[in-house]
Amino acid sequence: MINITLKDGSKKTFEPGITPEGIAGSIASGLKKKTVAAYVDGVVYDLNRPIYQHAEVDLITKDQPTAFEVLNHSTAHLMAQAVKRLYPDAKFGVGPPIKEGFYYDIATESTIKEEDLEKIEAEMRRIIKEQIPMVRDEYSEAEAKRLFHDDPYKLELIDELEDGEIISVYTQGEFVDLCRGGHVGNTKHIKHFKLLSIAGAYWRGDSDREMLQRIYGTSWFTKEDLDAHLAKLEERKERDHRKLGKQLRIFHLDRDAGQGLAMWLPNGYTIRKVLEDYVYDLERKAGYLHVSTPVLGTKKLYQISGHFDHYEEHMFPVMERDGESFVLRPMSCPHHMIIYNSELRSYRDLPIRLAEIVTMHRYEASGALTGLERVRAMTLTDSHIFVREDQIKQEVLAAYNLILRAIDDLGLKIDYVELALRDEEKGKFHDDDEKWDYAESVMKALLDEENISYREVKGEAAFYGPKIDIQVRTAMDHVITMSTVQLDFLLPERFDLTYIGQDGAKHRPVVIHRGLVSTWERLMSILLEQYKGAFPLWLAPIQMQLIPVNSEAHGEYANILHKYFIDKGFRSSIDAREEKLGYRIREGQTQKIPYQLVIGDNEVDTNTVTYRRYGEKAQKTVSLDAFVTLMQEEVEAKTKRH
Repeated sequence: MINITLKDGSKKTFEPGITPEGIAGSIASGLKKKTVAAYVDGVVYDLNRPIYQHAEVDLITKDQPTAFEVLNHSTAHLMAQAVKRLYPDAKFGVGPPIKEGFYYDIATESTIKEEDLEKIEAEMRRIIKEQIPMVRDEYSEAEAKRLFHDDPYKLELIDELEDGEIISVYTQGEFVDLCRGGHVGNTKHIKHFKLLSIAGAYWRGDSDREMLQRIYGTSWFTKEDLDAHLAKLEERKERDHRKLGKQLRIFHLDRDAGQGLAMWLPNGYTIRKVLEDYVYDLERKAGYLHVSTPVLGTKKLYQISGHFDHYEEHMFPVMERDGESFVLRPMSCPHHMIIYNSELRSYRDLPIRLAEIVTMHRYEASGALTGLERVRAMTLTDSHIFVREDQIKQEVLAAYNLILRAIDDLGLKIDYVELALRDEEKGKFHDDDEKWDYAESVMKALLDEENISYREVKGEAAFYGPKIDIQVRTAMDHVITMSTVQLDFLLPERFDLTYIGQDGAKHRPVVIHRGLVSTWERLMSILLEQYKGAFPLWLAPIQMQLIPVNSEAHGEYANILHKYFIDKGFRSSIDAREEKLGYRIREGQTQKIPYQLVIGDNEVDTNTVTYRRYGEKAQKTVSLDAFVTLMQEEVEAKTKRH
């Protein structure tokens, strides 16, 4: 007999070979139905995996996150078995559970198309009805290689295992796969799933390796949960910034222009300019001095800063001309160090807050490029604040509060704050332990004193110092670093920055790196998805659309209003095309223009405007002055909060 200690501390005795399902059933039939797998001495066991030793057992029920992973891992195997039946030559890479489902990478001579997914789903349902057990066996390395002798992907994975590591293999009817496990034990336990899409994926994520076909899917314990998730995915499609960017004519990407090199269309550039003006004004009022530096820098400049050693793989190739070596600027820090050093500084001058709208270039693998979210040329408002040590706290806090102001004005919400520190692998960080310890202690103390909740993440610091990262969750459920405040004792040393102290001697300043609201590209992707393309009035590229009912009878008044609104600083347009009124109204609605003003006889006769706000059905007729006041107040309020 074996002794099983349950999570609540109670003990039960069973015959060797008892399974998690059997343990759950011995407690209650309801618990058996809820149990998906179990932790056995901390290791995830399949629902049907026998236990032969005394053990501590923690049953994994459907309401736990691990249960979702187990279900989706099992469904990945179910899908692979169905694919193998339909495409006998298929070989499989990896098929892990992911945050919202699973995927499996597949190599087959046939091209699996989107329309083939229904056929695969049908085969999966047949396998479920067969109620096939998922049976785990352990193999030696030699046995495993014999079993998978004709599968190069599995052989490669086996070769990478540690010597002596247990190799587990799962048999599911005629389907056999190399797998660590964590399964529901039988195909009958899988009920509610959907295959979602097909994409290409390089084997092991290496662009020099072969391209496999990756099928994505999702699996849930109830039909209601599956339906809710599918509805959520449909909502995301409607919010996808790539779709909205094309529909609203915000940006354009073209392979001939270069992958990851976005071109801003008139509507997009208008929004970008509004954002630039907003940030410039915000920074100016906060005491920032704006500068402009070249898009190129010498290789030597980035060698001095240390960026070349740490980021060379993310930089575009060095350009050689007339005996000089240049690189496309990957960041503005070195240029701002040079500007600081361009004149003698006194302790009375500090802090000096330099800010710049910077275009930078970084090489991203083509497979990582995603619309505006990840690009190869990006522009942001970048800042470097030069301070005395006694000014660190107040300036870090001021930068943090400025970030909060901007995020709030944009109508976004912080998901969490992250404090990025170095880790034991010190090679990728500068090696002054004393400065590191001091910098990290300053950042921690500041966050603690201000009662700012944060997560510590080791190994994610910049090579020159710790940083506070502001994480925002997008409408697509992506967590993105929106803003950052970084503390740097290294670059002042590398560039020999000094100021004359009160004692008349030279002292070393400290640099605070501050990114306010990510890049314009990434910010635009976030805002498009956040607002579903219906920008608040202050950001909308066209704030009002004038639609004369009849261009001859009402066109003159529409033109007078248009010029009046432009003179008042608003962004106005006229749609006087020889199209039906209803068509023009609907067209404006698809462009998500905040206000539509229909100009007819009444408006001409009374010098009034009749407007309808996007998303509302009711029309209102008001005086011109009242409408202008309404617009001005809404712009001043920035984000219109409903």
